[in-house]
Amino acid sequence: MPDLIIRNGTVIDGAGGARVRADVAVTADRITDVGDLGGATATAEIDAADQVVAPGFIDVHTHDDRYLFTNPDMAPKASQGVTSVVVGNCGFSLAPWKNAGEEQFPMSLWRDREDLMFPTAGDYLEGLERTPPALNAAMLVGHSSLRYGAMDDVHRPATDSEIAAMQDSLRDCIDQGAIGMSSGLFYPPAQAAKTEEVAAVAEVMAARDGIYTAHIRDEAEHVMEALEEVAQIGRAAGVQVVVSHHKAAGLQNFGKTKETLPLIEKFQSQQRLTLDVYPYHASSTMILPHLVSRCRKVLITWSEPRPDVRGRDLAELAAEMEMTAEEAAKALSPGGAIYFQLDEEDVQRVLSYPGAMIGSDGIPDDLHPHPRLWGTFPRVLGHYARDLGLMTLEAAVHRMTGLPAAQFGFTDRGAIRTGAYADMVIFNPKTVLDGATFDEPTTPAIGIDSVFVNGLAVWQQGKATGERPGRPIRLGDTSRGR
Repeated sequence: MPDLIIRNGTVIDGAGGARVRADVAVTADRITDVGDLGGATATAEIDAADQVVAPGFIDVHTHDDRYLFTNPDMAPKASQGVTSVVVGNCGFSLAPWKNAGEEQFPMSLWRDREDLMFPTAGDYLEGLERTPPALNAAMLVGHSSLRYGAMDDVHRPATDSEIAAMQDSLRDCIDQGAIGMSSGLFYPPAQAAKTEEVAAVAEVMAARDGIYTAHIRDEAEHVMEALEEVAQIGRAAGVQVVVSHHKAAGLQNFGKTKETLPLIEKFQSQQRLTLDVYPYHASSTMILPHLVSRCRKVLITWSEPRPDVRGRDLAELAAEMEMTAEEAAKALSPGGAIYFQLDEEDVQRVLSYPGAMIGSDGIPDDLHPHPRLWGTFPRVLGHYARDLGLMTLEAAVHRMTGLPAAQFGFTDRGAIRTGAYADMVIFNPKTVLDGATFDEPTTPAIGIDSVFVNGLAVWQQGKATGERPGRPIRLGDTSRGR
């Protein structure tokens, strides 16, 4: 007898095909039958009439490394239907933790708990097993984190011996279950890294087919050159590339995705390269004064010198402080900010690109976070797919499930089929929508009925259930074909 049968739902299986009316049976952590199960009985049943039953969403770009431990119910993601997250993006990961980087941002923010300073990737993944979160998690190793561990000064190119040390460290991480490496050449700890350095480090993953994700060196005036660089790294290292949160940033670069997407398509004919995107016309990262002039507006998400200004408009704060906006940004650092510097047409153009996966890029520890932390996936389903018609609902689900599962090699996830893990979301296709806004960024989505991870409900009736069935997804658990 199955543990659960979800009856009368409209199944969108994640593979991109048409929706079908079917029941879904679950036994333990697996889907054991899909079809007309009218004659079957189960320990528990759910009537999903007028609702969609889909694979749980895979958030391919997150900064949930610590949040999995500090807030294991993972409400910002579970409330959206997310069942698996990829952590360690943009060059920063909690492991391998080395003393050399503790004074550097963001490591300086991560020193409050010694039990979350993981010396190795294996320690991090074992930590997820000892204290499971609600969701599954796969780990990338941050190139900047590797630099902190191998170098006495990250603001210069690495020497041959330092590159060799990074290679050894990454090789160990991959052997312990990390799925790949991320880089953030845009950020100060990695800006001095040469293209050859990143390629040499990433090359050690090739034998295990580790994946390389990249916050490219420049998403603004030099975005084309930065895309050329990341493609070159992938070719030289012999690894698959994911261009993180693809965009054309800055008011003067509106419309530039008309050039970047054809370039990406050209690369895709030559090598394994893809991209992810978040569905908003504002970005978010640390306070960087040089970004201010290229934005329509800037909101402060947190400020160490001025905790009281979270959620405030930088222009208003600058007037109060009798400073220019750039001077105020410097005075409020270290901190975080939301930058209104993207063109909505560019956002829609990237979202419409058939190979684009969806990643939230939310920063969970921001005091006033970007709404993408709580709203990304329902926003795609409701606003962009249903209301604007940028893609079919089946295509939207595929971008969040089957496509990332294939690209990242998550075996038996991202699918509604017999034998797959029972990671599922039940949602109302007529009402699903993001609730989070820039003013109220932690408002949960509407239309998400139930979320299951490995067969157990983690989100129902608008709240976390308290179940924590999440598991680490190790490289050894994956199978990504070349």
